[in-house]
Amino acid sequence: MKTTIGQLLDDRAEEYPDEEAIIFEDRRITYEELNEKAERLANFLMKRGIGRDDKVAIYLPNVPEWIVAWFAVPKIGAVVVPTDPWYKGGEIEYMFNDSDTKAVITTEEYGKYNFLDVLEDKATELDKLETLVMIDGESEEFESFSFEEAYEKGKEWRDDEEYLERKEGTEPDDVTFILYTSGTTGKPKGVMLSHYQIVKNAHDQGEILETTDEDKLVIPVPFTHCFGNVMSITLMAVFGGTMIPLVDFEPHKALELVEKEEATMIHGVPTMFIRELEALKEEDYDTSSLRTGIMAGSSCPVETMKSVINDMGCNVLITYGLTEASPGVTMTRLDDSVKDRVETVGTVMPDQEVKIVDDEGNEVPSGETGELLVKGYNVMKGYYNKPEATEKTIEDSWLHSGDLAVMDERGYVEIVGRKKDMVIVGGLNVYPREIEEYLIEHPEIQEVAVVGVPDEELGEVIAAAVVPTEDGDITEQDVVDFLYGEVASAKVPRYAEITDNLPVSGRGKVQKFRLREQLEEKLEKGELKKIVPTEVKSK
Repeated sequence: MKTTIGQLLDDRAEEYPDEEAIIFEDRRITYEELNEKAERLANFLMKRGIGRDDKVAIYLPNVPEWIVAWFAVPKIGAVVVPTDPWYKGGEIEYMFNDSDTKAVITTEEYGKYNFLDVLEDKATELDKLETLVMIDGESEEFESFSFEEAYEKGKEWRDDEEYLERKEGTEPDDVTFILYTSGTTGKPKGVMLSHYQIVKNAHDQGEILETTDEDKLVIPVPFTHCFGNVMSITLMAVFGGTMIPLVDFEPHKALELVEKEEATMIHGVPTMFIRELEALKEEDYDTSSLRTGIMAGSSCPVETMKSVINDMGCNVLITYGLTEASPGVTMTRLDDSVKDRVETVGTVMPDQEVKIVDDEGNEVPSGETGELLVKGYNVMKGYYNKPEATEKTIEDSWLHSGDLAVMDERGYVEIVGRKKDMVIVGGLNVYPREIEEYLIEHPEIQEVAVVGVPDEELGEVIAAAVVPTEDGDITEQDVVDFLYGEVASAKVPRYAEITDNLPVSGRGKVQKFRLREQLEEKLEKGELKKIVPTEVKSK
């Protein structure tokens, strides 16, 4: 798939002009209509002075205009900067200035988000921003245009020689995407990816899913993450399938769309699938049309995977990756066992290499833990304006994932935790993910996150935060007792907390650093007490 993102849409519009590209509420947009909108928006942006390599942010929720912009910006060799709708002023100021953003695709407000207020509050600090293209509203601080105006001003794109030359001059290896990774410490870094990296990665995942133009994908994950823009939007465009986005995830709404549109695919993080399964118990939705989809973001409990396959009828696959790798690195396959889907993240995808290394960079034997490194076409071009950080992350063409992993003799990879998440308990290395996978097997635990907290005697000890199932009656003591005797003493939580929810990012990932801060604060206030296993108390 050596093509640009803009050319990809050109090809689909020619091949499937009347096929539905997007279904959103009462709107149905064909591939021909989507491409026409993208061409007009692209031509307008060029006329507004957006040059090759200039940055254009998309600051919207999952609406069709997001998809239009995703294809429009690359057509003129410009660069998309996906921007989470929940970002506030300080985050916007940093990202837009760091990336030299010149234009923003946005709206006045949508649901709970007040986009224009955030932008205008930072008007004097946004150094390069000149143009807003808005679904609704008008700015007093920036020169703004409605989508209708943009489409009208760009309608003569076919006769615009400068525009056609710009399109023709855009190359597959050009950077077209800068996504800021939140990380756990320091300021976010902008990951640069090319057209080719994005399209090929989407293509390869779609091939494994056996995607065709007959597929319809329900998309509850945010477009601002690679799960949304590469593994959903681009993947479906590669094969001419239909995108069915949700603005905000709501399990009943997702299942209603599956039933109404006879969707064949659905994506999500494990928590989304867990909540959809709960919704299925409350109401009998017809999910018989479902064929497959991708689950990513964290490990999946065994019973959840079995229920997704058996109760939803969805032969869901696991993808492991990171933004710096475009993003997919490994993936399970349609004929893999449930065991391999919950205990591993599959095998390496085409045209990539992976290896597991120790702290000295030496490859470790099969079955031993080390850091996962990846090499191939998909390794990012680097972090924008951060050459030193890039050099630390990519060595001799190998991308350091920061994830601790084990590879078996078959080449199946198990992720055991983040290198930075590792907890050293009295000199012993403990990997939170291993403990989480034990705890999630408890029938009354729906979600769990494990971190290390300070301890005077051992340096650090394990603390577990648990979200019980709807009917669960689990206590903190139960959490500790469940593990005592099953795992080494260092891995048994000294602290446990039952909670209604875990701190998560807008992209649905548990924020371990925030959880650690919360638990440490409670520890300092004396609100978190050490728990002794019942078996030990009775001795």
